[in-house]
Amino acid sequence: MTPDPYDADRPLLMRCACGRHDSPADHAAAELRARSETADFEAESARFVEAALVKALFPEDALRRRFLKAVGRRTAMAAISSLLPVAALQAMAQDKGGLEKKDLRIGFIPITCATPLIMAHPLGFYAKQGLNVEVVKTAGWALIRDKMINKEYDATHFLSPMPLAISLGLGSVATPMNVATIQNTNGQAITLAVKHKDKRDPKDWKGFKFAVPFEYSMHNFLLRYYVAEAGLDPDRDIQIRVVPPPEMVANLRAGNIDGFLGPDPFNQRAVFEEVGFIHLLTKELWDGHPCCAFGTSTEFIQKHPNTFIALYRAVLTAAAMAREARNRELIAKVIAPQAYLNQPETVVAQVLTGKFADGLGNVKVVPDRADFNPIPWQSMAVWMLSQMKRWGYVKGDVNYRQIAEKVFLLTDARKQMKALDLAVPDDKAGGYPKFKVMGKEFDPAKADAYVSSFAIKRT
Repeated sequence: MTPDPYDADRPLLMRCACGRHDSPADHAAAELRARSETADFEAESARFVEAALVKALFPEDALRRRFLKAVGRRTAMAAISSLLPVAALQAMAQDKGGLEKKDLRIGFIPITCATPLIMAHPLGFYAKQGLNVEVVKTAGWALIRDKMINKEYDATHFLSPMPLAISLGLGSVATPMNVATIQNTNGQAITLAVKHKDKRDPKDWKGFKFAVPFEYSMHNFLLRYYVAEAGLDPDRDIQIRVVPPPEMVANLRAGNIDGFLGPDPFNQRAVFEEVGFIHLLTKELWDGHPCCAFGTSTEFIQKHPNTFIALYRAVLTAAAMAREARNRELIAKVIAPQAYLNQPETVVAQVLTGKFADGLGNVKVVPDRADFNPIPWQSMAVWMLSQMKRWGYVKGDVNYRQIAEKVFLLTDARKQMKALDLAVPDDKAGGYPKFKVMGKEFDPAKADAYVSSFAIKRT
């Protein structure tokens, strides 16, 4: 029997093309590490030059401090940049305290949403921060939740709504959790079984069975939103089942479900296996929507603040690298192997590069099919809470802003991004930018009115 060249469980029998690494994935990891180390060296060199230049221009400490205080950092750097091209001086003032805990266990589900968290392991980003991290592949989201509550994991890959739900005690004992960063934006799709190629209109889906990965997920909320806009009640006209992502394709093949709104790479794997087709990418519903997050318990942050910052730095560095299109094919090689996603590299590459077959005979090019913008906007949390209220997961009055600001650590994320000299978006809306879902504007200041505006709801 000829072995399947895309069998992710088959051991790699050949070394990489250059002959210096044990596998193509190791070669890709080495190349990405080299890119990261080059960028780090350049940043450190720039900071050294900045410090030397500022001190040369203002040799007296008091005068130097007065100048920077009077004109502000940005103005000072702009003036100095007329002499040399310089980056921000923030890193000079960083005083990294000792790590309270170095040996950590971080949970993840094997999906591309977790790309930054996963790639930080083989690329050495955790080790660079002095951390000895074990990334633990986990079977499902309920297990992730339980292991976080029981303190078996120090931090984890979350579905973005999960820390909100756990903090509120929805489906579990109330335990304060925090979203440090959004792991990915977009990166999901609605996939239907091939037998439904003639049923592209959701109005025709009455009686369909759909899978989502968890109740408290963007997948569940977006699927409900989409079918309700088509006039179907998601609790009465269709069935929605919770199925772990790695089991979705098998259930589609077996006919147990008609489709799923799930994470990649399983949408693309369904196309690869010729059992499903991509009905639409969720970016078509809400471009830039959050999906998964990186976070931990509030207790962990309080007890291990320096360790938490070290984790922040590792994951944010990985996210910055993942956002660059030129790195996507190499990242696919790094995270596809069995220890991580256990998927055919070609499937992962199609997701990350955005050049993919849709199962309907088309090859599409959507560069931002998946992205890794880490900013945890608090208006995103308010939208998730509004959907929990819309569908009856929470009852009564909801203090949207209070919950959003307790759980989504926007200020911390911006601070750590600045410390790493990463681009930080403007925040003219004070953490609460508006956005559109299926063409309808969401104003986080009017969340209850938004919920009331829908014809189909449980409240």
